[in-house]
Amino acid sequence: MTQDQYARQDPRSQYPAPELKGGDQSHPGDTRRMPDRPDHGEDTYRGSGRLTGRRAVITGGDSGIGRAVAIAFAREGADVLISYLPEEETDAQDTVQLIEKAGRRAVAVPGDIRDESHCQAIVDRAVSDLGGLDILVNNAAFQMAQPGGISDITTEQFDRVMKTNLYAMFWLCRAAVPHMPPGAAIINTASIQAYQSSSALLDYATTKGGIVAFTKALAEDLAEQGIRVNAVAPGPIWTPLIPATMPEEKVKSFGADTPLGRAGQPAELAPAYVYFASQESSYTTGEVLGVTGGKPVS
Repeated sequence: MTQDQYARQDPRSQYPAPELKGGDQSHPGDTRRMPDRPDHGEDTYRGSGRLTGRRAVITGGDSGIGRAVAIAFAREGADVLISYLPEEETDAQDTVQLIEKAGRRAVAVPGDIRDESHCQAIVDRAVSDLGGLDILVNNAAFQMAQPGGISDITTEQFDRVMKTNLYAMFWLCRAAVPHMPPGAAIINTASIQAYQSSSALLDYATTKGGIVAFTKALAEDLAEQGIRVNAVAPGPIWTPLIPATMPEEKVKSFGADTPLGRAGQPAELAPAYVYFASQESSYTTGEVLGVTGGKPVS
């Protein structure tokens, strides 16, 4: 290989290091408004038929990690339903176009997964519009950094984080399992925060620790049905949620404290989800795969 090719494979410099610019954002963030837009694999992900004929639901599929997973799943041959908040419609339609460009069917379902009936509706739409459900990716999450720690976390925020990150995952899994055949897969999005918790994200970290425990328990519960349950634990990943929920000074140095010295990109997460969704991980359940830039998940 040439020196340039080696340089492009150096994990320290493959993507820009801080300082990152996310633009003036409010929750939940807008990809188009980010001066430094995330890489979702639009120009790089190449599929090889590992998910041909499969039908997937991805919550939070409009942007960030969810969009990268949607692109990868579609290019691997899966039809994809994405759920998202109504205010994320622009991002969602961009993701729909990317799925359809890969030659797969896309279904877009706006709504708030804090509503149990909406979680049921997401599964019902997958079954009716896609003809079934083989893969469930519980990816949507809410965080809002509070530098003052527990004193600054209101009951309203705590409730929102719990309902979005934990309740919805439970409701979606409970609704989906009766429709999932042997060989199906559930993939939950945990976080480095489950292992290296930050006081500014106390409530968020609590839910991510819960996701790890839920993943392991559900994997044991569903093993006899031939349904595998695993989780991906991202480190600091550059998505619209970061500038929308973190102080500006933290955004500028986001990811600099990792051994690799930079934030990760959504495109670097997608292969982990493909692995857990495909038969390549047929003997793997109840596991957590860290994609953290070198931060330990143990």
